[in-house]
Amino acid sequence: MIMNLFNGFCMALADSVPGVSGGTIAFILGFYEQLLEAINCVTTRDKSKMKESVYFLVKLALGWIIGITLSVSFLSRMFEKNIYFMSSLFIGLTSSSVVYIIKNEYNKIEKKKTYLIYTFLGVVIVVAISFLRKKIGSQGVIDMSNLDFFEYAYLFFSGMTAISAMVLPGISGSTVLLIFGVYIPLINSIESLLLSRYSVLCGIIIFALGVLFGLVSSVQIIRRAFVKYRSKMIHFIVGLTIGSIYPIANGPTTLEKSSEALNLSNFDILGFSTGILLLLILGYISRRNKSIVRDKNGEVI
Repeated sequence: MIMNLFNGFCMALADSVPGVSGGTIAFILGFYEQLLEAINCVTTRDKSKMKESVYFLVKLALGWIIGITLSVSFLSRMFEKNIYFMSSLFIGLTSSSVVYIIKNEYNKIEKKKTYLIYTFLGVVIVVAISFLRKKIGSQGVIDMSNLDFFEYAYLFFSGMTAISAMVLPGISGSTVLLIFGVYIPLINSIESLLLSRYSVLCGIIIFALGVLFGLVSSVQIIRRAFVKYRSKMIHFIVGLTIGSIYPIANGPTTLEKSSEALNLSNFDILGFSTGILLLLILGYISRRNKSIVRDKNGEVI
């Protein structure tokens, strides 16, 4: 029970910040495939595993809700006061997660040079979406309390795309939201809602509907692809993760009061080191959990 709450809490922290996805955290902590299977059982109404899957997801969701509630207010303030520290931290998390994924999957995947095209494809997709964001978001920052029809549709699509990325290890859902220019407006609007300012409620509901639709439609596709084409998917995930460094560096430009993109002059080495340290801590927790999980005969599984 406690471990599943902790797992959900860690996913929420990852999902709430650009960089490492909740799916990546699930991958690092060793319950990613269990998560996909549980969601699949619920969405396909597999009665034989429904009760067990729902129980697992409820515990995970409870930890996630606690984590996201605690992080939103903190993040909103940190973005206002320490944007370059936070951006550097996200890049530290992201770059170290690339190393972690490669290290842990190296002996399990086919090492065909032709598969590098999937890594390249992942990088291109993220960077291309970032450039697309600059085109379609040129009208300005989204005002969550005053939305038109196009912006509602844009929020729905952003939520649908973000949850697909959130489930897939690699690019985080928050990075997708950052790319689309709705991450910081959404963080601020959730904080406003917690403070009983309801003018942002409609926008949050439309975004949530997009998340729900994306979750149901994407899980089975990702699950099958991961099982059938694991080596290609790992290469693709590495590409997505590497590519996400670009929109993270440009995150300060999406603030309501736009700031200069992250560069060598404003890069925060302490933030970067903190991001790496957080990833190392998660890796340690994962190894420790695996070492104490034993079967009925007392053997490590």
